[in-house]
Amino acid sequence: MHRTLEIISTVFTPAQLEHYPEPQIALAGRSNVGKSSLINCLAGRKSLAKISSTPGKTRSLNFYQVRPDGFFLVDFPGYGYARTSKVERSKWGTLIDHYLRQTKELKAVGVLLDSRLEPQKLDLELVGYLQAMSIPIIAVLTKADKCKQRDLAARQNEWQDILKGTRPLLFSSKTGKGSEKLWQIIADFAGTLPAPPTP
Repeated sequence: MHRTLEIISTVFTPAQLEHYPEPQIALAGRSNVGKSSLINCLAGRKSLAKISSTPGKTRSLNFYQVRPDGFFLVDFPGYGYARTSKVERSKWGTLIDHYLRQTKELKAVGVLLDSRLEPQKLDLELVGYLQAMSIPIIAVLTKADKCKQRDLAARQNEWQDILKGTRPLLFSSKTGKGSEKLWQIIADFAGTLPAPPTP
């Protein structure tokens, strides 16, 4: 199925959050993990999500509606950028926490992890937080084109242990590796997969 993304709203404060009855899948990750590139790759467009040489470009929750399915991808601000002020980080944290706690339509969070790095403290904190809230995690190892297969397998094994059996998906926005599989997983969590044909 060919899917497209359309940005519907940009939210900076909890008061701006609107209620959408459709299923929602959030996307979270470090500020340089390649989240904007992943969104553009899924959308088949180069400039839907803004990519910057300066990490931490996303400072809001961006709601993208998936066509024709109708569910939403919700892009979180990237975390871990040292030059972001404590006040700014606190605002993001409050906004994200409010969203996670109040959005009953949230079906899963896609956690983007840099395949070149061993598990980072902030990534582990996010995963632990989501696990504590019983929110399903879609783990994605980005920049898979920049690593050897042996190193990728080792990184998958590390995260599989942390995620209690869930093996992360390998993804590359440069080559498109894993994009179709990721769409399948997202649509599955959103509950929009077509029913299998009757035998």
